[in-house]
Amino acid sequence: MPRITVIGSLKGGSGKSTLTFNLGVWLTLSGIKVQLIDADPQATLIDVTELRRQEGITPFLTIDDRAALITAHTTAAAETLIDIGTADMDAVRLALTICDRIVIPVPPSQADIWSTQRFMQLIAAINRDRPLDIIGFINRGDTHLGVTETKETAAALISLPRLKFIKPRLSQRTIFRRSFSEGLAVFELEPHGKAAQEFHSLVAVLFADLLN
Repeated sequence: MPRITVIGSLKGGSGKSTLTFNLGVWLTLSGIKVQLIDADPQATLIDVTELRRQEGITPFLTIDDRAALITAHTTAAAETLIDIGTADMDAVRLALTICDRIVIPVPPSQADIWSTQRFMQLIAAINRDRPLDIIGFINRGDTHLGVTETKETAAALISLPRLKFIKPRLSQRTIFRRSFSEGLAVFELEPHGKAAQEFHSLVAVLFADLLN
């Protein structure tokens, strides 16, 4: 069945657009018909897909703006990914009413934990008792073993009701920014790098049903 996934949070800088772009490229390369919707007024996702097309990098990605939220359920795509931004809360609320699941990338900081808690409250207020798959994971985690914030954030996410915390995480690596600025997914720029390995571990959980 077609699935609609929101990639979101209430805080900027969580890596939503970068994650959505990388997932979109991976799904397309996997032969999955995917629709990308950029419902964030910053339109970063639209910018990077246009850059990819200008550079002639295939496969090209199809992307729509927030207007596609109205017709998302009628698309022929097997997977729809929606990038949301809090500068347009009407679009956020609409996206949350039509999605099947929500993926929340959470950087390791107290501010991001608080933001995730508020986001969970908003999700609950909008969806009430509607069954919804809500997944949280650590994004932009620290690579130094001596830093405890990543583990502390993971522990806080595990304790949140209704949120399913998954262990695969993406670390704070410059290649995510560099690849994004070139219109490439991390696994296209450095197929055997640590970032690509982390991304594939994350995908193996988020899209386990597609890999069986």
